[in-house]
Amino acid sequence: MNGTQGGRGRRIVLWRHGQTAWNIERRFQGSLDIELTDTGVAQAQRAARLLAALKPDAIIASDLKRVAATAAELSAVTGLSVTHDAGLRETYAGAWQGLTHEEIIESFGEQYAAWKRGEPVRRGGGELETEVADRAAPVVLESAEKLPDDGTLVVVSHGGTIRTTIGRLLGLEPRTWEALGGLSNCCWSVLGEGARGWRLLEHNAGSLPEPVLGDDD
Repeated sequence: MNGTQGGRGRRIVLWRHGQTAWNIERRFQGSLDIELTDTGVAQAQRAARLLAALKPDAIIASDLKRVAATAAELSAVTGLSVTHDAGLRETYAGAWQGLTHEEIIESFGEQYAAWKRGEPVRRGGGELETEVADRAAPVVLESAEKLPDDGTLVVVSHGGTIRTTIGRLLGLEPRTWEALGGLSNCCWSVLGEGARGWRLLEHNAGSLPEPVLGDDD
C-alpha cells in the first residue's frame, strides 16, 4: 500500500498557490492559466520563508503560471529546482471555467448541488474528482518514493487538486472528500507517514507545524 508501511518518516507538504484576480472575483479558474496578483506574489514570498525552515528535499509543481510563480519563490530561498508536471494542474471544469460562483449556481444549479452532495459530477462537462486524483496522486507518490528517510516533499498545486490528492492518499471514499475544507491562498496541508500509511497532520495551515504532545501522538 503506497510503499508507506515501512514508516520511513517522510512528509508531504501540499501548498496552494497565491492569490489571483479571479480568486478575488470568485471566478472559477479550473485549468485556465491565470497569473498571481502582487498580493499573491507577496503571499508566496512569506510562505516560502516559512516552508524553507522545513528543509524540503524536493519541490514538484503544476505547470500553470499561478503555481509556477509560487513554487519559484520557494526555489529561490532553498536553492532546489522545481519539477513541473501537468498532472498536478487544477480540475478541468469545461463550461464552468471563467464563470463566477453566482453564475455557476444560476446556470448549473442542479449540477452544483449534486457536486456538493458528494455525487460524481463532471462539472461543466469536465473531469471527475476521481480522475483528478488518478492523475495527481501517482505524481505525488512517485516523488515521495524518492525521498530519503525523514525527507520532505513540497507539492505546489491548486485547491481542488490538493483536496482530491489528500483524499486519495488517506484512502477516503471520494464522496467524503468534500469534508476536507478548502485551502486559503498560499496555505498548506501536511501529510506524514504513520504505521498504517499516510495521515493528515495539518490542514490549511499558514504557520510552521507544532509537534503533537500528548496521548494521540
